[in-house]
This record gives sequence, C-alpha cells and structure tokens, in this order.
Amino acid sequence: MSNDLFTGQSEVTVRALFLGQRLELRHFKNTHTLSLQPLTITVGGNGCAMLFRYGVVVMLGLSSVEEMSLLSELEHLIVEPFATAEDETISLELTKNDKEGVDATTIYLHGFDLERLQVVATILAKSVVLAHYEKSIAVSFDRIEPLASSLKERGRGQRGAKALLRNIGDILYIQGKMVGRVEVTEKPELLWERPELERLYLRLEDEFELHDRHLALERKLDLISRTAVTLLDLLQTNRSLRVEWYIVFLIVVEIVLTLHDKFFS
Repeated sequence: MSNDLFTGQSEVTVRALFLGQRLELRHFKNTHTLSLQPLTITVGGNGCAMLFRYGVVVMLGLSSVEEMSLLSELEHLIVEPFATAEDETISLELTKNDKEGVDATTIYLHGFDLERLQVVATILAKSVVLAHYEKSIAVSFDRIEPLASSLKERGRGQRGAKALLRNIGDILYIQGKMVGRVEVTEKPELLWERPELERLYLRLEDEFELHDRHLALERKLDLISRTAVTLLDLLQTNRSLRVEWYIVFLIVVEIVLTLHDKFFS
C-alpha cells in the first residue's frame, strides 16, 4: 500500500516560513497528526504542514486561503514573532528517471511519501533560518564597521560600550539559536529509520549549501565578536587611564594645597 500523501499529483508547491524565535507546540491542538518529528498535520482537503519548534512552518500543497487560515491558527503559538517572516518557495515534482535531485526551482523525488517530504521540509526549514540570520549578521556588520573605522583612523574607539555589549549579546544569541535549537549541521533522526534517504538529504543539503552557509556565518560571527571585544577592551582601557589621570590630578592638587598651607599660612 502506497503512503504517498499526494496520490495522483505529479507536482506540489512547498513554502517555508520562519515566523519567530520559537513555536510553542505544546499548546497546539490538532487531531489530524501524521507524525511528531517534526510535527506533521493535515491541512484542508489535500495539503499538510510541518511545524518546527525553532519557529518554522513548512506548508505543502496548500492554497492561499489554506495558508492564511493555518498561519492565523498558529499566531498565538509564536514566541517573539518577526515583523517580516523569511520565506522560501519551491516546487516538488515526481522524477521521470532514477535520479532524485534539485534544480533552481524544482526538487525531483521518486514519490511524495511522508518521509521524503520530511527530508525536504527539514532542508527548507534550515535554509530559511540561515537566510534570516545572514541578514541579521549583515546588520551587525553595519553597526560594528563605524567603530572599527574609528579605531583604524584615530587609534581609538568611539564611545558606545552599550552598543558593543548589545552586539556581543546578539552574536551569542544567534550562535546559541543555530547550534542549540536549529542544529543546522546535524542530520535529522529520520535518517536513522530510513537510511536510504540519506543520499537525498545530502544532495539537498549540498544544493542549498547549508554547510557552507553555516561555516560562513560562523566566520562572520567570530569576526564581529572579536572586533566588538577588542573595541570594548579599548574603551575600558581608556576609561581606566582617565581614572588614573583623575587620581594623579587630585594628588597634585592635594600637594599644592599642602604646600600653600605650609608656606603661606
């Protein structure tokens, strides 16, 4: 018996959305559950959706109305929703030869069984998370660049310890998110049960450049972090020097007053 979810269809549209920092799936009530890892539910007459705790929903075969209805249903589960959700859309088609793979706009599969669709959804979910943080890190670069330029041109940093600490905090948060929750570089548990799907997963992982993009983000995060820490150390050193000069000034004033009292009293 076939376990294809889209029997009779040769093409399915998939859309992934990164909605917020987390989805509180414990509070989600839906009786049409197909799987728990990731949580997969039926939607409408023929579609389904896969919900990831790290804030992503992947919708397969849904109409625009069904998408809007589902997103409305998920609204109260989103923790720290984003003003604009990062999204990615691609088509799935049944392959006409023995090869499964992907081109610019289409992923070709042997079938639309649940496990294959979960592999695709996992890849897309990780891809939209990476896209979101690629943009976030670009913003961090823009914030840190004037401070680094000041250090290069004048040999000292601008004032702004709070801004530097905020940048460091942002970096640590992104690193924790990608490593602790999303696990971009980790293979899904599904592959332990269906090892024959590992080739498909690796092919898609390579096509969407998940590993390379993750490494690029890690390098950028490290660079921003080291720059911010260096500038923060410089600010603290300058403040320490100012305090030392204040102390010297006070000592000089005290000596002058002492001498004045001694010779002119």
